[in-house]
Amino acid sequence: MSYLYYIFTFIISVGLAFILTYYARKLALKFNIVDRPATDSSRKIHQAPMPLLGGLGIFLTILILVIFFTSINNQLLGGYLLVKHLLGVIIGGCVIMLGGYLDDRYRLTPSRQIIFPAIAALIIVASGVGIEYISNPFGDSFRLDSIQIELFRLGGLPYTITLLSDAFVFIWLMGMMYTTKFLDGLDGLSTGITTIGAFIVFFLSISQTVAQPETALLAIIFAGAGLGFLLWNFHPAKVFLGEGGSVFVGFMLGVLSIISGAKIATALLIMGIPILDVIWVIIRRLFIEKKSPTMADNKHLHFRLLDMGLSHRQAVIFLYVLTVLFGITSLFFTGKDKVISLVILVGVMIVLASILVVAYKRKNCSISDIEVDNQ
Repeated sequence: MSYLYYIFTFIISVGLAFILTYYARKLALKFNIVDRPATDSSRKIHQAPMPLLGGLGIFLTILILVIFFTSINNQLLGGYLLVKHLLGVIIGGCVIMLGGYLDDRYRLTPSRQIIFPAIAALIIVASGVGIEYISNPFGDSFRLDSIQIELFRLGGLPYTITLLSDAFVFIWLMGMMYTTKFLDGLDGLSTGITTIGAFIVFFLSISQTVAQPETALLAIIFAGAGLGFLLWNFHPAKVFLGEGGSVFVGFMLGVLSIISGAKIATALLIMGIPILDVIWVIIRRLFIEKKSPTMADNKHLHFRLLDMGLSHRQAVIFLYVLTVLFGITSLFFTGKDKVISLVILVGVMIVLASILVVAYKRKNCSISDIEVDNQ
């Protein structure tokens, strides 16, 4: 496929997502499916009710273009990308969007919210998306296909569970989905970072080392859909992703990172800062604050950037820049170089977190001193 073909597809995806998001927003307003800041004033920073269901625009764009490119010109099939994989993405996406609608409408408990992402991840596993091994730059690769359990035979063909591979894919997808869900705290943040991730996967897929034009096409469709929605969602946002959208963008990036040759290290570099933030938040809630890890608060990295004095847009763009920088390294580095990049990323996160904690404490001390002086 030529570059012009990808560019044309990208433009169509952006325009379609922009239009579909417009109608998703109208639908949310019509049925009063909105996010009200009064329900959680400590975390939500928008002042007026905001329509949800915006992620529906992204999902429908991908759905329509996947159907078009498989039924009309067959450009999405071949190589690593099979019909069963695309069916898994579509069916899994439908499950996520259904769960997101129910949560946006009826405010499901965390124990019920998790059901839909878990089902979607299992659908991807059942569709045959898997990882045979994880590369080890310091020695032999880690095989994930060594333990296979046959479930049944159909037409003489065995249907098996590849235990380690399937477990890894399930955990990976759940981690990616909840990372983007927790990341969705500032206008345009979750969508923007996953859109950047889709671009990185696209460039990786068209490189000579990977050479997967079908995966590249799916990635550029996702990137266009994300950008089309972002035109509505960048600060000041006119519509939010909603539960379904915030989970679906992580789902798509997680699936793409596996299909594009199991580029787990690449995805870790793209999503490294948000993933480390989520890990720290979970540890803090469980072991320091002794509360449920699903209980929302305003102590995520992106909120700390606001506390430090950055504006809404500045905080989002700062995290965009970090994502681009580490994402680009994945295009040029391999093996040990990627491991070094991951170590540097962890170091950046530690330094950044330390700076933000010190700035936050100084700010609170200054406020306390002002209050004492006023008394």
